[in-house]
Amino acid sequence: MTTAPVRTPLAERLAAELGTDFGPFFGTPCGILAPLYRSLEEEAGLLTVAREDNAVGVAAGAALAGRAPVVLMQNSGLAQSVNALASLVVPYAIPMLLVVSLRGVDPDPTPENTVMGRLTEPLLDSLGIESTTLTDPLDLDRARHLVHGERRAAALLVPPTAFGWSA
Repeated sequence: MTTAPVRTPLAERLAAELGTDFGPFFGTPCGILAPLYRSLEEEAGLLTVAREDNAVGVAAGAALAGRAPVVLMQNSGLAQSVNALASLVVPYAIPMLLVVSLRGVDPDPTPENTVMGRLTEPLLDSLGIESTTLTDPLDLDRARHLVHGERRAAALLVPPTAFGWSA
């Protein structure tokens, strides 16, 4: 039996902030991001996509139609999306926000996520996608500038404890 994600003030504030000038929202299931998913579903609507690379592709279409899409994923899904990001989003400067949970970093002890925990930021750097780690919804200012002002992709990294997740 699964339980509904707990509502958290940070997730609610971030969803409200994102809802002001971002959308549509595409996401793949993630326990760390579950409170944000719930808040986004209530605030602005969230479309669940089975694979992260497919979500990036759909978001690219939304961006080309003039929207400011957001793709929510685990960092393992970021690895799965490298080709879509490297061959579509980055070279064609397609603006979108990636909200990426940081599995495999403290306090997430899962050994299967450790490698991606270490590689997430260097991978984004290698792609030329600037990232910011979420501590407060105001951290969205830089990402907002990159997506809306500079018209390119940006990433907001969400540590395991940001929305109350614990191992």
